[in-house]
Amino acid sequence: MKVRIVGRGRAGRSFELALSDAGVDVELLPGRVDPGRLARAAEGCDAVLLAVPDRHLGAVAAAVQPAQGCVLLHCSGSLGLEVLPAVFERRGSLHPLATLPDPVVGALRLRGGTYFAVSGDPVATELALLLGGRPIVVADGERPRYHAAACIASNHLVALLGQVERVAAEAGLPLEAFLPLARGAIEDVGLLGPARALTGPASRGDQATIDSHRAVLGAAELPGYDAGVALARLLAASGRGAKSAEAMPAPAVPARSPSWS
Repeated sequence: MKVRIVGRGRAGRSFELALSDAGVDVELLPGRVDPGRLARAAEGCDAVLLAVPDRHLGAVAAAVQPAQGCVLLHCSGSLGLEVLPAVFERRGSLHPLATLPDPVVGALRLRGGTYFAVSGDPVATELALLLGGRPIVVADGERPRYHAAACIASNHLVALLGQVERVAAEAGLPLEAFLPLARGAIEDVGLLGPARALTGPASRGDQATIDSHRAVLGAAELPGYDAGVALARLLAASGRGAKSAEAMPAPAVPARSPSWS
């Protein structure tokens, strides 16, 4: 298989290294390539993978002219196939559920058994499997919800640890002291699920402790802290509801099943 990638950012270069390592013939083009070269990007290859920012994806995709047998793909998480021109009979998307901070680390993660959200042409699934990944099908209508979950799991988590760093620094403590706690919490979620892994004052209704936290936090930190408390309470309530449902006696099973004619 030959794949031509458009976009020399972190995603494009990560895919270039990972696909090459998987035995794919890869050519990498810059996102701002000569218009004539971009128009011919689909010629002589099996797939074109657009790895450009979402705000430029529609314009770049529209500049590529279709070629017989070539699939046009993008690796956006939030956009569906509607951003790719309908003139391409074969279209698809391939989005990795992984952060790609630089090409080397990104390539390792793309080859590390990560999940890929795929849709459209089967080539998207084929590439995910070639990389050793686990493809999951995400319909176009669910892409914004899927991408929101991905951002919460990654971007929001990093922002939350940024708050940990700031609050800890005010107590004269380093962020590194709290990272094992964060890793342990994530491992607990994987083992037990979020509801059973939840601990802390919000989960046990300890308002006095929450008030003591709020009393020492700066005004800029309170919205984030309060949002976290609200999420913990929501999760705790859902966990209690699930436990109550488990404790309910099973409904009686009739001796004979009803029949309809």
